Amino acid sequence: MRACIRRGSRQIGGTCIELESQGRRIVLDVGLPLDTDPEPGLLPPVPGLLAVDESLLGVFISHAHQDHFGLLVYAAARPRVFIGEAAARMLRAAGLFWPGAKGLGESEPLRDREAIEIGPFRVTPYLVDHSAYDAYALLVEADGERLFYSGDLRAHGYKGRLFGRLLREGIPDLDVLVLEGTTLGRSEKEAYPTEAELAQSMERIFRDTSGLVLVCTSGMNIDRLVTIYKAARRAGRDLILDMYAAGVLRATGNLRVPQAEWQGVRVFLPWSQKQAIKRAGAFEFARSFSARRVYPEDLAVTASNSVMLFRASMIRDLEDADCLDGAALIYSLWRGYLDREQQRPLLEWLDRRSIPRFDCHTSGHAAPRDLRRLAEALKPRVVVPVHSEVPDRYLEVFDNAALKRDGEWWLVGGLGS
Repeated sequence: MRACIRRGSRQIGGTCIELESQGRRIVLDVGLPLDTDPEPGLLPPVPGLLAVDESLLGVFISHAHQDHFGLLVYAAARPRVFIGEAAARMLRAAGLFWPGAKGLGESEPLRDREAIEIGPFRVTPYLVDHSAYDAYALLVEADGERLFYSGDLRAHGYKGRLFGRLLREGIPDLDVLVLEGTTLGRSEKEAYPTEAELAQSMERIFRDTSGLVLVCTSGMNIDRLVTIYKAARRAGRDLILDMYAAGVLRATGNLRVPQAEWQGVRVFLPWSQKQAIKRAGAFEFARSFSARRVYPEDLAVTASNSVMLFRASMIRDLEDADCLDGAALIYSLWRGYLDREQQRPLLEWLDRRSIPRFDCHTSGHAAPRDLRRLAEALKPRVVVPVHSEVPDRYLEVFDNAALKRDGEWWLVGGLGS
């Protein structure tokens, strides 16, 4: 079996890995680089994505983050696509409001530890803890060789037990571990806050704020929405979802995560999302939340007892509702996003309105300590960096690291021999 990291050997995001055996190929992820807008020219040069090539058997998407699926929309050849069932439903629900979620098309399901036989390959998904719901690592076997692609994973979320299970069970006779290393470049912390610890921090902010608390986070981060709901209920506040997030939560199919119908949950339809519904003619979707709706004229009255999911496109709605006296904002995304030019209007608005900002976030990626634990447990002959800005750090952290360049083909069974 041969492997080629098409993109991702020296950057976070945009991941794409091509594997070949006996003249047949599969692809792991077709991601959008984090620092660019989507456009067709970014599609990796993998035969069978742009034009039909029978040797490409399928594309396996590890999880529903744009930096792992975001260029699939340009795969005009429409290859077979495999992705988690819930992840696919969530992307289709998000596509009503978020253009970046479109392009999935038909897909076939990934299920935890259920192997897929495709040509000479055997692909086994492993459900992992990550800030994307229904995320998988992928074990690929062919020609008697085994490669394990970590995808994105962590050990400190609500599903951290999955990381522990992987450590306990291991993967015998592993040739190569293609391991994400996001935190090796962004932070050298040996541990990150858990979602439970975030809930405690948020609860304190909710209690200490006299007015409406806005929480800026991803509507696709189900763990974080659970955390916000728990903290809101403990603080005696209702959680107001925007209709986009309410639709994504429903699409999980998991009635154990917050739903619009739950006690203490309301649904708000911002102007921008209302326009999207009109364009799509999705009126039945909007009506399905009618019993839980909160309207602009209600926001000022309920502000002191509410927590509201927020995105910058809602500023106009909140200004018109005159509901921001005593308000605060919790920023629950990677702090680095605030350094980008696109975020300047948000920061200027907060300053102009004298709305205090609290950063309350934890990484969706494993801490360096946990990356080491994973490599020690799986015992691969070689660790290959991916999804990292500092692949050279692997040479310091792992004694069996092998650096590869984008576009370089290498033998899976030939490394480390």
